[in-house]
Amino acid sequence: MEKPLILVTNDDGISAPGIRTLVEVMSEIGDVVVVAPDKPQSAMGHAITINSTLYLNRVSPENAVITEYNCSGTPVDCVKLAVNEILKRKPDLCVSGINHGSNSSINVIYSGTMSAAVEAGIEGIPAIGFSLLDYDWNADFNQIRSFVRKITLQTLEHGLPKGTVLNVNFPKLKENEIKGIKICRQAKAIWMEKFDKRKTPQGKDYYWLTGEFINEDKGEDTDEWALEQGYVSIVPVQFDMTAHHAIQQLNTWDLNEK
Repeated sequence: MEKPLILVTNDDGISAPGIRTLVEVMSEIGDVVVVAPDKPQSAMGHAITINSTLYLNRVSPENAVITEYNCSGTPVDCVKLAVNEILKRKPDLCVSGINHGSNSSINVIYSGTMSAAVEAGIEGIPAIGFSLLDYDWNADFNQIRSFVRKITLQTLEHGLPKGTVLNVNFPKLKENEIKGIKICRQAKAIWMEKFDKRKTPQGKDYYWLTGEFINEDKGEDTDEWALEQGYVSIVPVQFDMTAHHAIQQLNTWDLNEK
């Protein structure tokens, strides 16, 4: 049987250890094409490049088993270029990550990792974003390889509901310490943000964004709860952002009264 075609991308950059692990796992499953940023693009969200030039460079030899490109743009740019300029057919799957750090709860909004997966979903490609709750550049991704493989194979076998991608987060634990996998909802949590205001030697103000993550959700069916309890969390994410529950209420407004 023909191997599945798998597009691999991320937001930490093509040389990040997380994506290198992901490429290795995916190469055991299918034919892999990598299109990833040439530098870190964390917290870019769904940004695209429209006011500057985009560059795409092949970084793998012509006879390499895995075809790899780096891109000067954002994670979403990488997916768009892969689909429109590189791949000869639509991939069977897009995987993004493995991110160095959490993309659970509200972090999904800001995540370049997840935005790449969402862009693939918009293109009609089943997609998964993988993240490990360890910001260390030298994080041990080997502990989660078996889980990445299992989730990927199940996604290829069963497919995903239309308009849905998966947000997968791994706790920072050894493989034998992870209790299992939980299907979750996104926890209601916020960042209490502030800016650290400083001055340059020339006296000009500049700012560093800081903040504290606050989980306001006490539910035991959320991604935050699962991760705290030692489980892998999977949240199905939809990119139709319509607040369907609000339509009925808004229809009671006198919007068409003259």
